[in-house]
Amino acid sequence: NVYASFNDHYKYMIIISLLEKTLQFYDQMNIQYSYDEYYSKSYLQIEKFSITELCEKLDLPKETVRRKVLELEKEGVITRNKKKIIIDRKAFPFVKPDNQIKFSAKYIYLVSQALNKDKVYSKKLDQKTIEDMIKKNFSLSWRWFYRMQIPLIIGYHKFFQDLTTFHIWGTICMNQVLNVNKQLYTSDDQPALDYFRTNNILLDNMGSDAGISAMSISDMTQIPRATIIRKCKYLIKEDLIKINEN
Repeated sequence: NVYASFNDHYKYMIIISLLEKTLQFYDQMNIQYSYDEYYSKSYLQIEKFSITELCEKLDLPKETVRRKVLELEKEGVITRNKKKIIIDRKAFPFVKPDNQIKFSAKYIYLVSQALNKDKVYSKKLDQKTIEDMIKKNFSLSWRWFYRMQIPLIIGYHKFFQDLTTFHIWGTICMNQVLNVNKQLYTSDDQPALDYFRTNNILLDNMGSDAGISAMSISDMTQIPRATIIRKCKYLIKEDLIKINEN
């Protein structure tokens, strides 16, 4: 979803970093907006916009951030006025987290189920209640989400030197984890794999026989196949993935 917004990971990161700034302001001023209230606005204004601040936050070169901001301006997504920046309503469909709210609610629901099972947490939650709670307290909930998401993605960028490379590696890794599940889970009551056991299984290359093709990665990520092949060559060179005869 990060890539699909603008066919560019970094433009999305710039926009959500600016949005996070407004959410931080609302939080500090003790202002809360629901999902519908937040997206009913025709534009969002960010005070004291600074390329340098964005560079520091995203750990990107100034030239890259400046170029991406100019591209966003040309696309009519943002407008700059001296030290202020306006995010137009036109950008909202790209960053409206309809799918992500569902994913996050399901994740919280599954964690709550695990906590219920271990008798750590007694309240029973259902996915729809969690979704409604996120939407009702949207400006606060989504500030927390961005505070988790932005540093996490920056960490991937630092390790892989590039977010597209991480996205491709992550897709290959996810495919391998799914293949591990198919091999290990013979019944519904199979115990959940803990962090260390899962890592050891992946490091031992279990589930790697099936693999995934460059075309499949392109279909899943919407990243062009030529880019996939180029980035995979880098990942092979860095010994982060392997390729077989298929």
